[in-house]
Amino acid sequence: MEALLSQFTFLSDQALQDKNFDPSTIEDLMKLFEIESYKAWAAAELEQDQELEEAEAAMEQAENYLESAMESAMDEFRRFEEELERMSRDEVDSLVQTAESARKMGNLMEKAASVASKRYIEAALNSATASMKSAWRGISSGKVHPS
Repeated sequence: MEALLSQFTFLSDQALQDKNFDPSTIEDLMKLFEIESYKAWAAAELEQDQELEEAEAAMEQAENYLESAMESAMDEFRRFEEELERMSRDEVDSLVQTAESARKMGNLMEKAASVASKRYIEAALNSATASMKSAWRGISSGKVHPS
């Protein structure tokens, strides 16, 4: 483009000094300016298209990375959630076992207390019966002791 400007300057000077100057030479130069402008415009447009493609590729790469990071985070969350559920289930199972053991122990203690109570009642009845028999024998033999 600079060469064309130099040529234009040279032809302009020549047109001012030479009365026989052919104006069609400037027209030819102007056509070269037009062609050169279109070439520069096409090159700029091509460069812009390439930059757009590069930007789109970078954007797609960033989207893929973000999607991968989100999938990874969701997988991590799912694993955490599953582990938390497993721990909760284990805790509930442990509590259920403890409650079942306490219930069985309570049942055993109730049975033991019931057996002990029956034996105590039987012992008390036997003692009362023995006391009554002894007292009855004392009365029937006529040996009553004054108190």
